Amino acid sequence: MESQTRRGFLADVGKGMLVASVGVPLAGELGIAPARAETEREGDTNALTFGRLEPLVSLLQENSAEKMLPLVVTRLSQGTSLRELVSAAALANARTFGGEDYIGYHAFMALLPAYQMTAELPTNRRALPVLKVLYRSTSQIQAKGGRSAEVLHPVVPAALDGRTNLRDAMRRQELDKAETLFAGLVAQSPNAAFNALQTLVQDEADVHRVVLAYRAWDLLGLTGKEHAHTTLRQSVHYCVSAEKQRVAQGRPEPAIRSILPNVLDTHKLVGRSLGTRTADDAWVRAFCNTLLASTPAQAADAVGGALAEGFGLSAIGEALSLAATQQVLRDPGRTQAFPGKPIGSVHGDSYGVHASDSMNAWCNIAAVSSHENAVAGLIVAGYHLQAPTGRDWKNLPAYPFAESKAEITTTDPAALLRELDGAIRENHQAHAAAIVAHYSALGHAAAPVFALLLNYAVSEDGTLHAEKYYRTIVEEFGRTRKAHRGDHLVALARVTASEFGKRADGYEQACGLLRI
Repeated sequence: MESQTRRGFLADVGKGMLVASVGVPLAGELGIAPARAETEREGDTNALTFGRLEPLVSLLQENSAEKMLPLVVTRLSQGTSLRELVSAAALANARTFGGEDYIGYHAFMALLPAYQMTAELPTNRRALPVLKVLYRSTSQIQAKGGRSAEVLHPVVPAALDGRTNLRDAMRRQELDKAETLFAGLVAQSPNAAFNALQTLVQDEADVHRVVLAYRAWDLLGLTGKEHAHTTLRQSVHYCVSAEKQRVAQGRPEPAIRSILPNVLDTHKLVGRSLGTRTADDAWVRAFCNTLLASTPAQAADAVGGALAEGFGLSAIGEALSLAATQQVLRDPGRTQAFPGKPIGSVHGDSYGVHASDSMNAWCNIAAVSSHENAVAGLIVAGYHLQAPTGRDWKNLPAYPFAESKAEITTTDPAALLRELDGAIRENHQAHAAAIVAHYSALGHAAAPVFALLLNYAVSEDGTLHAEKYYRTIVEEFGRTRKAHRGDHLVALARVTASEFGKRADGYEQACGLLRI
């Protein structure tokens, strides 16, 4: 690769002129010449419409959640697929909120995880996680004013030239400029737009910033490439809005804006592709511990050093994911109660759950973006892991505790699963974690544990995170080596025990409609 300065490297990525080969099945679906599915609604030049999906999209925006569920169940009985339903829900949510409403974008981010959960459920229960998230999304759509409060409207793409820089427009808080530039990038190709978007995502360590961007991209596997602009442009709105809020509150520029280029310089990473050096079990655990004991800046530098040594996405991503899971296991729990989140709880927007979802998103983005963005994104991920607290997590006690493990005497897998179910229903986090650790150490199959925990991920509210976190753990468990993957399952058991007791809104109605 031609020699390039760090400043030029960052500028090139920011211009979005780099079209990456994403290397996953989604690449074939996206192509490089997207159709324009956003059109103006007839008689209203300031409204979007979505072709054949428009009737279903409108149904989800124009009815109360209680009225919407029976209408949707009827549609399902008439042949509408869950895939179509989730696609329409994503477009309805995006058109209404545009990435600018807290509950709204949380519902959007939960849509694909809910859809993925359907494949793990018995046929008669498959629609439940989707209906649960639809209820949440439609409730918030109505609370915000329905069709009359839509955020996304048609936008004319800008003519792109070599000076195009999406990040500059975001930093200047110029939403209209950023919107037209981004529309131009999407017209060029979704890949170019997604890579340009990463410079906005990398500009601050924020769980919603990174997870929204990844989930919007991942949803294109359902909605199709023609809806790339609708789903991805939410991140432009989110990032511009966050920048406006930061400036209005007088907060300084995020430290990562100077740390990232410094790490790239220090470790001579500009122009260097991801390495392929393999890591053994001991290296992954040691690097995980290094991250846990680091400050945010130190963690970013540690990732930069690992990249310079030739370790690739798989090894570094595994350590980042394990470190986030260790934050779940070492979290002392909330010291102050909030609605749906009592003292001692760790579900919802806890440090560990947020960290786990963030690391999952950063690593997935690295796998589907240009290698420049993969390198930069992993460094930001290291910083992000510690950014909320800067806490020395390594020296906090971790679940499962020895005294809890000592209470477990049986080795029978069925008996252990029954005991786990009881611990969850008692909100006994320590006991639930110890049971799963014991179960795993005995070598029993993980699938029955996941099946048990899935039922609660579907039924419980989880304060906006149950679906995402469940799927995060399923993914990370699947790509973590055998020596370490048990940590993820123990963490999921703890969070499940924490969240039990607050049934999700709409769940009982959905069960009744499905005759469960």
